[in-house]
Amino acid sequence: MASAHGPADTPGNRPALTQRQRPAGHPAGPPATPDDPDREPPYLDLERLEARAREVLPADVFDYYAGGAETETTLTEAPGAWRAWRLRPRVLRGIAAAQLGTTLLGSEVATPIGVAPWAYQGMAHPDGERATAAGAAAAGALMTVSTSANHSLEEVVGVAPGSPSWFQLYRLHSPGHTDDLARRAGDAGYRALVLTVDLPLLGRRRRDLVSDFALPAGLRLGNHPPVDGAQPRLQAMETPTWTFDEIGRFADVSGLPVVVKGVLRGDDAARCVEAGASAVWVSTHGGRQADPAVSSAYALPEVVEAVGDEAEVYADGGIRNGSDVLTALALGARAVFLGRPTIWGLATGGADGVAAVISGLTEELAHTMVLCGLPDVAAVPRDTVVRAR
Repeated sequence: MASAHGPADTPGNRPALTQRQRPAGHPAGPPATPDDPDREPPYLDLERLEARAREVLPADVFDYYAGGAETETTLTEAPGAWRAWRLRPRVLRGIAAAQLGTTLLGSEVATPIGVAPWAYQGMAHPDGERATAAGAAAAGALMTVSTSANHSLEEVVGVAPGSPSWFQLYRLHSPGHTDDLARRAGDAGYRALVLTVDLPLLGRRRRDLVSDFALPAGLRLGNHPPVDGAQPRLQAMETPTWTFDEIGRFADVSGLPVVVKGVLRGDDAARCVEAGASAVWVSTHGGRQADPAVSSAYALPEVVEAVGDEAEVYADGGIRNGSDVLTALALGARAVFLGRPTIWGLATGGADGVAAVISGLTEELAHTMVLCGLPDVAAVPRDTVVRAR
């Protein structure tokens, strides 16, 4: 078996979500107590959710999902980087509720919180990406489907055909097969093609090396062609020869707008847009590639400034609560995407677990926006946040 490939997580006056935004499985009830430790808190507790995922997953699978590269500095610094900013609430604005819906490359979504691509979700839940797609659709969120999904790209998008989905593309086995995947994504109804560009070589993920992690025998690989009956080599996904020219080429091959994922520099972002990118996605690949790398929260303002109004900008990496989302929107992101939190939701609750994570963070965002006097996620002023002193 070959090593696995990684990616390329009220009561009172809280603004209520609509029924569509609050699916079955959303945490409810009073906080856990020593007398009733299994009772769910009335808020989204991602640390507790991760702990539950650790309990239900095999140790090496949990570490595959949870781990980062090298010293894991990029991984561990990501959540704190969003907390390095402080909110500047507005008062007396007459805001009782916030508009949470927005558009991503023209597709309407009910929340600016989407699902990032993650490989091999069948290890977290038997229904894998199909369950994630169902949960994202229930929460009104956009899902990005990984090349390394355990179900084919057609199967995943078919779970909720009316819900917008993007397809994330790696080089897979050969240029011809990679081009075929891009064409299939366009034919299947995906709304955009996401090129992951921060994988010229695989990051050294020490937890996987220590555990000698390998894909479980018989795990289906929905978009991989058979290779002599064996699991594919991980190195088949590396993209050392890709250049900016791939952006326009894949747009032509797929007939889809191209999102470039894995950008951490303003100059690179500007070149991506010049080469035909419709959007740029600020990402550290979940802390699984270069380490230590600049956190998305610090790279985002530079990328937004470089891109201007020429393309949409998104971000991921360490988003763990609604104020993190609001900070990203204030810094210029049109949307954020979740990786590990959705995996923990999938592992512990399937589709309902995924929906609960997205809906919980959306509710936190709505609450924080009202507290800050902000009416619309599509128009969060830059001066909403300032660097902490």
